Amino acid sequence: MSITTASSEQAMEKKRLRIAIQKSGRLTDDTEKLFRAAGLKFNESRDHLLAHAENLPIDILRVRDDDIPGLVMDHVVDLGIVGQNVLEETAMQREVDGMPTGYTQVMIMNFGDCRLSVAVPSEDDWHGLKDLEGKKIATTYPFLLRRVLKAQGVNYKAVILNGSVEVAPRAGLADAICDLVCTGATLQSNGLKEVETVYTSKAVLISRDQPLYPEKQRMLDILVQRFKGIMAAAESKYIMMNAPKARLEEIRKILPGAENPSIIALDGNPDRVAMHVVSREKVFWETLEQLKKLGATSILVVPIEKMLD
Repeated sequence: MSITTASSEQAMEKKRLRIAIQKSGRLTDDTEKLFRAAGLKFNESRDHLLAHAENLPIDILRVRDDDIPGLVMDHVVDLGIVGQNVLEETAMQREVDGMPTGYTQVMIMNFGDCRLSVAVPSEDDWHGLKDLEGKKIATTYPFLLRRVLKAQGVNYKAVILNGSVEVAPRAGLADAICDLVCTGATLQSNGLKEVETVYTSKAVLISRDQPLYPEKQRMLDILVQRFKGIMAAAESKYIMMNAPKARLEEIRKILPGAENPSIIALDGNPDRVAMHVVSREKVFWETLEQLKKLGATSILVVPIEKMLD
């Protein structure tokens, strides 16, 4: 490699933000949807390990979810989007192995919700975590499980499995399991019942624990602003209605999470106004019915695609 080529690659390295994301799994669709909403354009399919954004200095590295924390902690990538469960489990494993565990949490995302729960055979009685004393517990998260049961003073034997944890009791490998749960349907189909949640998780954006090059930091700031705008928009609604002037204060009180509304005079009707407001909470049918009782008409609730404060 020539000196000129090496210098060119180093200059590029200082400018392009590299982000590790899950190639295939629970977070993949939501992560890619977030990137599209943030204006990132990629031509490469999911089969490509490395994808380059066409319109921004950003590269995406598609990997297994449990590789993402290590790539950030080893400074191979600048950022990663990963489940908190995987992040904490990996950090504890790396600490035991004497490997770097540093990272910075940038923001918690509004997707990837799940819980790590204990499940036992449906016919078993359950009185609490103390019931696991002396039991064999199958799990993919031995460190998170150990942290919880150690705090409870429970002695047990961990059976570490990388997949199909829910079949362990039926196969005689374990007395109980500790695994991720989203709906509980898989547990039920394997004759198990969820008895206690020991950890809750969401997707999180993390960065390496050292300052980024200025060009990369500027790009990260832009991304975070866009991500926050997308998340705020997803949780907000734009509400428009015609309302009686005399009831405006009452109307404001029943609109959940509403900001200061815009009040517009209606031509030819001095007793009524048009009211436009952003609500940052869910708007239920009951709310609309209350508005109608207060004299509001032509009530319109519209989703917001993008929003910046």
